[in-house]
Amino acid sequence: YLTLPQTKNQTNLPVVMMPHNGPWSRNSWGYNAEVQFLANRGYAVFQVNYRGSTGYGKTFLNAGFKQVGGKIQQDITDGVQWLIQNKIANPKQIAIYGGGFGGFSALHGISFNPGLYQCAVVQYGLINFFTYIKDVPPFLKPYLRMTYEMVGNPEKDADMFRAISPVFHTDKIKVPLLIFQGAKDPRANISELNQFVRDLRNRDINVKYVLKDNERTYFKDEQNRLEMYADIESFLQSNLKNKK
Repeated sequence: YLTLPQTKNQTNLPVVMMPHNGPWSRNSWGYNAEVQFLANRGYAVFQVNYRGSTGYGKTFLNAGFKQVGGKIQQDITDGVQWLIQNKIANPKQIAIYGGGFGGFSALHGISFNPGLYQCAVVQYGLINFFTYIKDVPPFLKPYLRMTYEMVGNPEKDADMFRAISPVFHTDKIKVPLLIFQGAKDPRANISELNQFVRDLRNRDINVKYVLKDNERTYFKDEQNRLEMYADIESFLQSNLKNKK
């Protein structure tokens, strides 16, 4: 899904790629407040239903199995390249923004596609597949066997997990990063995320890290949400829109 801003010029636009969470979910046609917020600020917004997304049949869903850091990410990259080739995107003004698995995709994108993205925004991002699966809360343990099949097994697929988990590749991140995280998120390892941010800052990477003590996975407090979107607007203005 491609949403264009209501600007006179409809080519060579600043673009925000928004990979969806899941990965076993999908983008759908209809009103999306975040998309409209970004389009209102002058950005084209691109949402790709990469392989593994639901709604396209079993074969398409299964094509994403154990490809969370492989072909799924290539689909996202291919989408950005399509925007560039069709002169929709200004290749010097592309950001990637996502939450959960979309946050992982944003970190993967800036790590393994140098020069493609100028910055990234991450909400409750997945940074380590080992701890994400090993520290699964009790209410999700019945789904563990399915997770091994669809995502991977921390023991049998250890090499793959190490190759794709952002926590092991801070040296590959070279662009400004904005991270939001709720301290009460049951699926987050906050100490690990804190160390991830410290490692990036020690490498002189421009990282703004917003950790809210009163939030879980999704920011629900009105003031926190207002501040979050103000931060996103300012961050993209500085690191994307002003880079021509």
